[in-house]
Amino acid sequence: MAHFVIPPIRHLLTRWGIHPDAHKFPAADLGIVDAGLPPLIVLPLAQQAGAPARPVVKVGEHVLKGQRVADPAGAISAAVHASTSGTVIAIGEAPMPHPSGLPGLAISLRPDGEDRWVELHGDPYPIRLEPAEISRRVAEAGVVGMGGAAFPAAVKLALGQRSAIDTVILNGSECEPYLSCDDRVMRENAADIIEGSRLIMRATGAKRVLVGIEDNKPEAIDAMKVAAHPFPEVSVVKIPSRYPMGAERQLIYTLLGVEPPAGGRAADVGVVVHNVGTAAAVWRALRYGEPLIERVVTVAGGAIASPRNLRARVGTPLQWLIDRAGGLSRQPARMVVGGPMMGVAVGDLDIPIGKGASGVLALTHAEVGEREPSACIRCGSCVSACPVGLLPLEMANRIHAGELGQAEDIGLRDCLTCGACGYVCPSRIPLVQYFMHARGELVALEREGKRLDRVRELTEARSGRLEREAREKAEAQARRKAERAAAAKKETAA
Repeated sequence: MAHFVIPPIRHLLTRWGIHPDAHKFPAADLGIVDAGLPPLIVLPLAQQAGAPARPVVKVGEHVLKGQRVADPAGAISAAVHASTSGTVIAIGEAPMPHPSGLPGLAISLRPDGEDRWVELHGDPYPIRLEPAEISRRVAEAGVVGMGGAAFPAAVKLALGQRSAIDTVILNGSECEPYLSCDDRVMRENAADIIEGSRLIMRATGAKRVLVGIEDNKPEAIDAMKVAAHPFPEVSVVKIPSRYPMGAERQLIYTLLGVEPPAGGRAADVGVVVHNVGTAAAVWRALRYGEPLIERVVTVAGGAIASPRNLRARVGTPLQWLIDRAGGLSRQPARMVVGGPMMGVAVGDLDIPIGKGASGVLALTHAEVGEREPSACIRCGSCVSACPVGLLPLEMANRIHAGELGQAEDIGLRDCLTCGACGYVCPSRIPLVQYFMHARGELVALEREGKRLDRVRELTEARSGRLEREAREKAEAQARRKAERAAAAKKETAA
């Protein structure tokens, strides 16, 4: 029986991060409630990191619950499945929770009310499956990271085939204010999470699992410890409540005392990190053959009449979830999908939830606390709060001056966009907005550079082809001329 030594928790609270008001109650103390079946399901094709999925159904087609309706369109992409049975009524643009506010491609489904499943194929003993088969089945089920980033889970599971993975870390920190969906899943579905973690461990070749849970979730910690008790390779570890403890780099350092290199990945230090909800989805995908078609969502905020956690189908409109939580008790100042720190502000309640949507928040003016930004007072609070040791103000100054390259040189790409710097700024300078804008500009410049490089390649290839064709034409003409001259000479001689 294996035993592992857990290093002491790193006391980093004076070095980075913030401790915002939690606002997790009363939703955290209420059991998960099924959100029911809305009259319309809108399935985004881009609800994960990477390329949007490619539709494999047509308008007018009847589909069953769990049926695949879109295939992955690249290495970093995830399949999409119908979250109920019904008829495909549209494939086209629909409102999406995106910072740009632009619509995205989606498959719209009108439920038939029968909720009939497609035939599922699970395995009663999935722990016996080979690692590659585990990854394949998880990919088939369209499982993505459910902590917000929505990175295709199968890609991480396959890391063990290329990197030496020693430790699987399950992220149960849920450090964002208001959100308590992971807390409730750990309390109510702890056994699923632990079983999923063991399957992740087998897929990656890791030797142990560490489940990091913030100390403000004692009930979840107890439930997870009971579920993990039969498995000595799985340890549940209480970690300090600090934002952004859920960031991969902070969680790894807190639990293991090591840091991935700048620009590197967790796998570079032998670690794979998954959200606790992802682990539960992995278990259900392998044990029962269920694709990822639903998730728990926290519906909360000062403008929500009855905050709670709802088990909702992927593609459910925000308005339906708000209505299931008693509706709005007052006019919100801001609607957010996700958490208040890293979520996306939205203005359209017809927007559907995706696989990575952990929360729907209706925040009041008092909770938003907006005021006009003023001049920097050089207090250094943003530097103290930054979890990765950056100089937020200096980056913002360079971005403001249009020096994106210099901002990149001093760490722009290492920024988590966690919002800690803006939260503590007494001048309310919108630092994160600067960073997100600048990173978008850099991506656009990179794409433009690649486009120009491709145009240059095509132009050079065309020039080379025309030169070659001209040379070949000249050579052919010269041959024909020589042949004609030889023929004429021969006739003359005859």
